[in-house]
Amino acid sequence: QVQLVESGGGLVQPGGSLRLSCVVSGTIFSIYAMAWYRQAPGKQRELVAVITSGGTTNYVESVKGRFTISRDNAKKTVYLQMNSLKPEDTAVYYCYAGGSLSRWGQGTQVTVSS
Repeated sequence: QVQLVESGGGLVQPGGSLRLSCVVSGTIFSIYAMAWYRQAPGKQRELVAVITSGGTTNYVESVKGRFTISRDNAKKTVYLQMNSLKPEDTAVYYCYAGGSLSRWGQGTQVTVSS
């Protein structure tokens, strides 16, 4: 059974950093594009960052220069390094496996507040 399990969320002060991880099990990992989405209260889920199977990355404008998506195919893990966090980054962050897999993780809460 395919599973995506996120970790690394929490409470952080503005300007701080967090690193999210998403471990994929039950399937081949390296062939799929992976992405991070987020959903803030009362808002639609939005794409934050994506990384292709070949390692090409893309980001929503609001996180460019602050967030970095990466992957470790040997560990079947995708990461989201988040620096210079702002209160508006507060959301539940979801890992997503693309292509024919089309699977979501359960989400991890990120709260940026002083």
